[in-house]
Amino acid sequence: MKHFTLKLTLAAGLLGGIPAFAQGPDTAVFSRIRRAEMSSSQIPKIAHYLTDVAGPRLTASPGYKRAANWAVETMTKWGLVNAKLEPWGNFGKQWDLQGFSIIMKAPYVQPVMAYPNPWSAATNGTEQGQVALITPAQAMDTTYIAAHLNDFKGKFILIAVAGNQMKDVNFKPLAERLTDMELANMKDTYMVTREQMAQYGGYFKIISKVDVLMKSSGALGLIGAGESNNNGTVFVQGNAEHKLTAPAAIPQLSMAYEDGQKIKRLIQSGHPVELAVNIQAKASTDDIKGYNVVGEIPGTDPKLKSQLVMLGGHLDSWQSATGATDNAAGCIVMMEVVRLIDSLGLKPKRTIRIALWDGEEQGIYGSYNYAKNHFMGMDYKLKPEQSKVSAYYNLDNGTGKIRGIFTQSNKAIMPIFQKWFEPFANLGAKTVTDKNTGSTDHLSFDWAGIPGFQFIQDPIDYETKTHHSNQDNYEHLQIEDLKQAAIIVASFVYQTSIEKDMMPRKPLVKEPYVFDEF
Repeated sequence: MKHFTLKLTLAAGLLGGIPAFAQGPDTAVFSRIRRAEMSSSQIPKIAHYLTDVAGPRLTASPGYKRAANWAVETMTKWGLVNAKLEPWGNFGKQWDLQGFSIIMKAPYVQPVMAYPNPWSAATNGTEQGQVALITPAQAMDTTYIAAHLNDFKGKFILIAVAGNQMKDVNFKPLAERLTDMELANMKDTYMVTREQMAQYGGYFKIISKVDVLMKSSGALGLIGAGESNNNGTVFVQGNAEHKLTAPAAIPQLSMAYEDGQKIKRLIQSGHPVELAVNIQAKASTDDIKGYNVVGEIPGTDPKLKSQLVMLGGHLDSWQSATGATDNAAGCIVMMEVVRLIDSLGLKPKRTIRIALWDGEEQGIYGSYNYAKNHFMGMDYKLKPEQSKVSAYYNLDNGTGKIRGIFTQSNKAIMPIFQKWFEPFANLGAKTVTDKNTGSTDHLSFDWAGIPGFQFIQDPIDYETKTHHSNQDNYEHLQIEDLKQAAIIVASFVYQTSIEKDMMPRKPLVKEPYVFDEF
């Protein structure tokens, strides 16, 4: 079927249907890009600075600013123009973790594995108290919480999940690559519906009420230790505590499943458990704005240089690690892409603009507000710049190599991408699917009627170990995979910049953005 499609495409080109794309890609430049990346890649250096040096990049935190400022300075040194921090709107509270310790003090002294949740309240120095148990259902029941306020005073509240959940987890591979069968049968992935978003909104409202009740009870802290937090991996993220309207809450932590189960068993067998916790955290509203990082390689064609080819990934991360695979990986690749194109002296006809997005983890804030500021308002009125963007390319599914691309139901672009992927078949990348993927920044462009694409990536251990977890560090980056991704993205971006015509567009669908109320 693929060969039949290509024959039709070539025939249409001969007949004048799509002459701009009939010639195929500039494979000579593709080869130059490939040789340069494999011989003199800067990916390890970029990765080191965005993870180890910058540290966690929680939205609006000092770590995010360190990474963002470094990216601006570095791209300026490379020769990009207009590199800057661009405010996209109001975000909310800043938060910075400045000190933390936790230890079990009774029935004996032993360290436990736990991390403060982002935007957690600070403790009043080191606070020690017994642990009280509640079930997940009780934790979401404001009536139950209100009836037991006296039981919580001066205690740490552990949400005690059911035990015996690890019977299969040790017998499944933590990392994997996509098989040919899986690639041939791609389905929509990571898609979030408005109904699901409404459910999340309801969940957050309940959590907010629970926070208020817990604080009024005099509880010392709230601890989650879900069954997914196993084998040394603890998933740590926030809800909506960054919002300026969020009520003041009690300290909140995420704990390893094994430690949570041990504490639960001790309490249930009549052995009281005490914890000593010290969370030093600074919350601030000194600067409530969010900032994207942008920079450009100017186009060289007098007629086309006002048009844009965009690429990006989100720079923000969660707090318990350094956000290496989510999503320093995407930013590393995209920064390497513009470095390659610039250092090789390539002459894109259209202007190439890189964007490293802010606030993705809280609801794709940075790219969505960028789209509203530049392309289309919530009234669906298009702004002049909307018509000038040929395509946007995104990378945000971990550290795995590129295996293909989701076209977001843009069938007209499929034969074009199929042709562009041919030189990369020996790198394992050839799948072009009309399926959709969601939950990341290309959706903001798709919403605004601009061709926006996320590449298909090998999952590696993204969902099982690194995504939003304490394991998301430099050591989990697959450097050779990132080099492969940089080669492909650089080739696609450059090719898009030199095409005679802009990329085919889908009709604009006027419907609310799925994350708009998040």
